Amino acid sequence: MATNVQVTKNNNESSANVIRRFQKRAQGAGVVQKVRGKRYATRVKSRNVQRTAKLKRIVKRVAYDKLVKLGKVPEFRGRRR
Repeated sequence: MATNVQVTKNNNESSANVIRRFQKRAQGAGVVQKVRGKRYATRVKSRNVQRTAKLKRIVKRVAYDKLVKLGKVPEFRGRRR
């Protein structure tokens, strides 16, 4: 999936300004993020590791829901920031 970013030079515009505009467009199109994301390869986790992680999440969720029901922890609503 290629993302094309194109900038044309105006009449009274310096080369530095054209390069600056190109960089802004490339950043806005997400090209920079995509390239930086591909910098390091990540291994695919095995099914066993995925299963154990999911089970841990389920156990933590059940324990949290129980604490909320008992009123020991305030209920979480929305995104955390």
